[in-house]
Amino acid sequence: MPIRRSAALFLISLLANTTVMAAEAPSAEDTVTAADQIRFPDEGFQVSVNVTSLVPNRDPELHEYQVLQSGHDKSVVRTLAPASEAGQVMLLRGPDLWVFLPEVSQPVRLPLSQRLTGQVANGDLARANFAGDYAATFVKEENMEGRKCRVLELTAARKGVTYHRVLYWVEKGTNRPVKAEFYTLSKRLMKTGLYSEFKELGGKVRPTKLTLIDALKSGEQSVLVYSSLKVRDIPDKVFTKDFLRKLKN
Repeated sequence: MPIRRSAALFLISLLANTTVMAAEAPSAEDTVTAADQIRFPDEGFQVSVNVTSLVPNRDPELHEYQVLQSGHDKSVVRTLAPASEAGQVMLLRGPDLWVFLPEVSQPVRLPLSQRLTGQVANGDLARANFAGDYAATFVKEENMEGRKCRVLELTAARKGVTYHRVLYWVEKGTNRPVKAEFYTLSKRLMKTGLYSEFKELGGKVRPTKLTLIDALKSGEQSVLVYSSLKVRDIPDKVFTKDFLRKLKN
């Protein structure tokens, strides 16, 4: 009896510890949400984004944007430079994305997945919300440059998202984004994103640099640098086609 009782107590203790560990481990969805909140605020905000696109044997291409965002489904992306593209404005509202061009009277609808410049897709600037667009599952744990990371698989939860599938490395404990691999519908790796240079931005330590590296063309990459992030209330009228038409005129 003592032996059986001891074994039973050991089994109960083991099950209890396993339950506690499972309760402490965040879900895949919670991890992605936490990483989203580190990259950008939940509140309305504006941020400046400078993009440098590099192609071997060519001069770097430089673009400058201002992004206004409210929640995860409303944003305005204004092109400030180069001068040849200045005045272009993208509007995201819900699943729909339009671009307003200075020489065109009506806005043109665009897919989020379409390339904006270099390795940057429209959705990389207009919609930075993994949690709202993808279903997340835990794949494994892996060390990435000395940091323990949870590796998550993100699959599109609706039509029209920027990428069909993403593998996402998030640092354990801090929930800081570390790396992302972006795949096509046919499961081909398109590009890899590396998050770096964590600094205080908008009242919180965030990655201020995202490097997007082409998976097929050696040496081609785009570097996005974020600065001047300000949390602010943005009137809902800003995220309407009528307002942006008046602004353009």
